[in-house]
Amino acid sequence: VSARGALDDKVTGLALGADDYLTKPFHLAELTARIQAILRRRQFQGQNELRFRALTVRPDRAQVLVGDEPVPLTRKEYELLLYFLANPNRLLTKESIAEHLWGDAADTADSFDFIYNHLKNLRRKLQEKGAPDYIRTVYGLGYELSSE
Repeated sequence: VSARGALDDKVTGLALGADDYLTKPFHLAELTARIQAILRRRQFQGQNELRFRALTVRPDRAQVLVGDEPVPLTRKEYELLLYFLANPNRLLTKESIAEHLWGDAADTADSFDFIYNHLKNLRRKLQEKGAPDYIRTVYGLGYELSSE
């Protein structure tokens, strides 16, 4: 983020290794969107297609396939699946899932039972298209995308 908005300054900043260059004044929503875009690119090394067993995810189109069958997901279900794909074979607590999906607003929740509903719907939609249940419940701790 810089107050220097000349083209030469932007080119120099990017040439020095910056992933992006944002000049002041800016809207917080734009900054957030740019950060999320960079994190998405880094998270999956810029791949256009992610594969996990029978699943294929195309992040540039927000498309999920089981085999060749498209799977219609809500925004939260899609973000949840991406979170699992970014953390395969890693135990994810309900708290970390809630924080990832809702950010700071997750702190105001009385319970994290709503996570169960999103997981149930995601599992159902994937299984309806023929995918096995890849998401393993670790009772009392959280969930894991299992590659076994």
